[in-house]
Amino acid sequence: MPNTAMKKKVLLMGKSGSGKTSMRSIIFANYIARDTRRLGATIDVEHSHVRFLGNLVLNLWDCGGQDTFMENYFTSQRDNIFRNVEVLIYVFDVESRELEKDMHYYQSCLEAILQNSPDAKIFCLVHKMDLVQEDQRDLIFKEREEDLRRLSRPLECACFRTSIWDETLYKAWSSIVYQLIPNVQQLEMNLRNFAQIIEADEVLLFERATFLVISHYQCKEQRDVHRFEKISNIIKQFKLSCSKLAASFQSMEVRNSNFAAFIDIFTSNTYVMVVMSDPSIPSAATLINIRNARKHFEKLERVDGISELKRPRSFTTTAELRRPSSGAPNAVYSPTKRSRHGPVTDGLSH
Repeated sequence: MPNTAMKKKVLLMGKSGSGKTSMRSIIFANYIARDTRRLGATIDVEHSHVRFLGNLVLNLWDCGGQDTFMENYFTSQRDNIFRNVEVLIYVFDVESRELEKDMHYYQSCLEAILQNSPDAKIFCLVHKMDLVQEDQRDLIFKEREEDLRRLSRPLECACFRTSIWDETLYKAWSSIVYQLIPNVQQLEMNLRNFAQIIEADEVLLFERATFLVISHYQCKEQRDVHRFEKISNIIKQFKLSCSKLAASFQSMEVRNSNFAAFIDIFTSNTYVMVVMSDPSIPSAATLINIRNARKHFEKLERVDGISELKRPRSFTTTAELRRPSSGAPNAVYSPTKRSRHGPVTDGLSH
């Protein structure tokens, strides 16, 4: 592992059979849900290093949940397990018949975290929600969330309902890794600038291997608040289907009477999705804009985190976009002056 890697220790804990290894395998090892049935129980601690966004490395500690192991974590292995933790993810089986024991172990984890890694972020996943009757899910999750928040004090915890059979798993893990990305606000600012220059309705940035959403921009509220994780799930499944046919997924364009959506390789670590609703902007122009923004976003992924380029050549103000200039191969298309036949050379930044 290169010395320049930025390692983040992530603890994945919970009782045996709660589904920890299954969700890790789906997100990071490209398993499909039905194939996780053959996974065995985790013995002691399984370590894995997952490179995420280039220099960010998730140091995942998948901790076996059998009683003997759990007791050792809080005694002989306490310092080793709970020192230098960035994130604790505790997984609860929603149908567990030993809820009191689950809560006891969770509280022991919190005490060890307070002692060894007081700044760690806490996430609780109420898992296997697909086993709960649909009309009862909101109520049961809300009750469990209130209990966990109360038990977690003085620490704060974020709770998610999850299932390996739907997009909720991607919602939870996208939120978790979002907390680990250095200077993510600057990444979002650059994504917003890009979207506004090309007049996109939405722009989403996906991590290339996992297809977790790591950043997004939207110019207006959308009705489906779960659409990001649904897209992650759908495209990840399609990508896996391609790999089974010895093909690699590169790009996709979906178009109807209301919008056009473009999914394309962006940087060496990301895919981008651009949604356009203006029919007067040709597909070729959007694809050229994506291509020309790649170099800028590649520069944002640095060893010391994400930093803004003061005045990137490929991004200019609206006023500058309107100023006449000669054409250039690396020009960014200006929506203020359009051609139905492709990007125009008048009014481009270069």
